[in-house]
Amino acid sequence: MKRVIIPALLVSFSFASVIEEYLTNLKNEVIKEKPDFKGFDTKRGEEIFTSKHLGKKGKEISCSSCHGIDLTKSHQNFFTAKVIEPLSPKANPQRLTDKKKIDKWLKRNFNDVYKREGTPKEKGDVLSFIMSK
Repeated sequence: MKRVIIPALLVSFSFASVIEEYLTNLKNEVIKEKPDFKGFDTKRGEEIFTSKHLGKKGKEISCSSCHGIDLTKSHQNFFTAKVIEPLSPKANPQRLTDKKKIDKWLKRNFNDVYKREGTPKEKGDVLSFIMSK
Protein backbone atom coordinates (compact mmCIF):
# COMPACT_ATOMS: atom_id res chain seq x y z
CA MET A 1 0.00 0.00 0.00
CA LYS A 2 2.82 2.45 0.74
CA ARG A 3 4.16 1.96 -2.78
CA VAL A 4 0.94 3.42 -4.19
CA ILE A 5 0.66 6.33 -1.76
CA ILE A 6 4.27 7.54 -1.93
CA PRO A 7 4.39 8.03 -5.73
CA ALA A 8 1.05 9.84 -5.61
CA LEU A 9 2.40 12.16 -2.94
CA LEU A 10 5.56 12.80 -4.97
CA VAL A 11 3.55 13.64 -8.10
CA SER A 12 1.33 15.94 -6.06
CA PHE A 13 4.35 17.63 -4.47
CA SER A 14 6.11 17.92 -7.84
CA PHE A 15 3.04 19.53 -9.40
CA ALA A 16 2.58 21.94 -6.51
CA SER A 17 6.20 23.07 -6.45
CA VAL A 18 6.49 23.55 -10.24
CA ILE A 19 3.24 25.45 -10.65
CA GLU A 20 3.74 27.51 -7.47
CA GLU A 21 7.21 28.53 -8.63
CA TYR A 22 5.91 29.30 -12.11
CA LEU A 23 3.08 31.45 -10.75
CA THR A 24 5.46 33.22 -8.36
CA ASN A 25 7.72 34.11 -11.29
CA LEU A 26 4.74 35.42 -13.28
CA LYS A 27 3.55 37.41 -10.26
CA ASN A 28 6.99 39.00 -9.86
CA GLU A 29 6.92 40.02 -13.55
CA VAL A 30 3.48 41.62 -13.12
CA ILE A 31 4.55 43.46 -9.96
CA LYS A 32 7.43 45.10 -11.88
CA GLU A 33 4.82 46.77 -14.12
CA LYS A 34 2.01 47.14 -11.56
CA PRO A 35 3.27 47.31 -7.96
CA ASP A 36 -0.32 47.30 -6.63
CA PHE A 37 -1.07 43.90 -8.24
CA LYS A 38 -3.37 41.91 -5.93
CA GLY A 39 -3.02 38.46 -7.45
CA PHE A 40 -4.24 36.24 -10.23
CA ASP A 41 -7.96 35.84 -10.77
CA THR A 42 -9.71 32.63 -11.86
CA LYS A 43 -12.68 34.61 -13.21
CA ARG A 44 -10.41 36.67 -15.50
CA GLY A 45 -8.70 33.41 -16.46
CA GLU A 46 -12.03 31.83 -17.39
CA GLU A 47 -12.89 34.86 -19.52
CA ILE A 48 -9.55 34.65 -21.33
CA PHE A 49 -10.00 30.90 -21.79
CA THR A 50 -13.54 31.03 -23.17
CA SER A 51 -13.65 34.29 -25.14
CA LYS A 52 -13.54 33.87 -28.92
CA HIS A 53 -11.11 35.70 -31.18
CA LEU A 54 -10.15 35.67 -34.81
CA GLY A 55 -7.10 33.49 -34.37
CA LYS A 56 -4.97 31.05 -36.29
CA LYS A 57 -5.94 30.57 -39.92
CA GLY A 58 -8.52 33.35 -39.63
CA LYS A 59 -10.91 31.14 -37.67
CA GLU A 60 -12.89 32.36 -34.67
CA ILE A 61 -11.62 30.27 -31.76
CA SER A 62 -11.04 30.25 -28.03
CA CYS A 63 -8.91 28.06 -25.78
CA SER A 64 -12.05 26.04 -25.12
CA SER A 65 -12.34 25.33 -28.86
CA CYS A 66 -9.57 22.76 -28.41
CA HIS A 67 -9.66 22.02 -24.68
CA GLY A 68 -13.43 22.05 -24.18
CA ILE A 69 -15.42 23.57 -21.34
CA ASP A 70 -15.03 20.62 -18.96
CA LEU A 71 -11.27 20.52 -18.39
CA THR A 72 -11.54 17.14 -16.64
CA LYS A 73 -12.38 15.46 -19.97
CA SER A 74 -10.50 14.87 -23.21
CA HIS A 75 -11.39 17.04 -26.18
CA GLN A 76 -10.47 17.31 -29.87
CA ASN A 77 -8.16 19.91 -31.34
CA PHE A 78 -10.21 22.33 -33.44
CA PHE A 79 -7.77 22.23 -36.35
CA THR A 80 -6.39 18.68 -36.35
CA ALA A 81 -9.11 16.64 -34.58
CA LYS A 82 -6.30 15.15 -32.48
CA VAL A 83 -7.47 14.13 -29.01
CA ILE A 84 -6.16 16.39 -26.25
CA GLU A 85 -6.04 14.76 -22.83
CA PRO A 86 -7.75 16.56 -19.91
CA LEU A 87 -6.17 19.91 -19.09
CA SER A 88 -7.14 19.82 -15.41
CA PRO A 89 -4.28 18.58 -13.20
CA LYS A 90 -6.95 17.05 -10.97
CA ALA A 91 -8.01 14.73 -13.81
CA ASN A 92 -4.59 14.46 -15.47
CA PRO A 93 -1.75 14.54 -12.89
CA GLN A 94 0.89 14.97 -15.63
CA ARG A 95 -0.44 18.45 -16.47
CA LEU A 96 1.50 21.51 -15.32
CA THR A 97 4.44 19.52 -13.97
CA ASP A 98 7.11 20.68 -16.43
CA LYS A 99 8.07 24.36 -16.74
CA LYS A 100 9.33 24.00 -20.33
CA LYS A 101 6.05 22.42 -21.44
CA ILE A 102 4.03 25.10 -19.64
CA ASP A 103 6.04 27.82 -21.41
CA LYS A 104 5.78 26.09 -24.78
CA TRP A 105 2.04 25.49 -24.68
CA LEU A 106 1.09 28.87 -23.23
CA LYS A 107 3.09 30.60 -25.94
CA ARG A 108 1.71 28.40 -28.72
CA ASN A 109 -1.90 28.54 -27.55
CA PHE A 110 -1.95 32.31 -26.99
CA ASN A 111 -0.50 32.72 -30.48
CA ASP A 112 -3.15 30.39 -31.93
CA VAL A 113 -6.07 32.20 -30.28
CA TYR A 114 -4.85 35.79 -29.80
CA LYS A 115 -2.10 35.94 -32.45
CA ARG A 116 0.30 37.20 -29.78
CA GLU A 117 2.09 36.00 -26.67
CA GLY A 118 0.11 36.28 -23.46
CA THR A 119 1.12 38.77 -20.79
CA PRO A 120 2.37 37.44 -17.44
CA LYS A 121 -0.94 38.51 -15.86
CA GLU A 122 -2.99 36.71 -18.53
CA LYS A 123 -0.90 33.57 -18.19
CA GLY A 124 -1.26 33.60 -14.41
CA ASP A 125 -5.01 34.15 -14.63
CA VAL A 126 -5.43 31.29 -17.13
CA LEU A 127 -3.27 28.93 -15.08
CA SER A 128 -5.24 29.83 -11.94
CA PHE A 129 -8.46 29.04 -13.81
CA ILE A 130 -7.10 25.72 -15.09
CA MET A 131 -5.91 24.71 -11.62
CA SER A 132 -9.35 25.44 -10.19
CA LYS A 133 -10.95 22.84 -12.45
